[in-house]
Amino acid sequence: MAKLNTYFRDTVEEMRYNVTWPSTAELQKSAGLVLIGSLVFAAVVGLMDVSFNSVLQAFYQSFAR
Repeated sequence: MAKLNTYFRDTVEEMRYNVTWPSTAELQKSAGLVLIGSLVFAAVVGLMDVSFNSVLQAFYQSFAR
């Protein structure tokens, strides 16, 4: 149990004194980049979905005639 207490005490000390936390401006910039990247990725996946759906519908309808 003592080892577990030491581990948590050392972890808290590390997080308080040795970790370099980003500033608010850096956090906002990073969050904006993540948001833009996520939107671009979602648009690309959506376009792929629509195009594959169109191709597959045309393929299936070619056998229905």
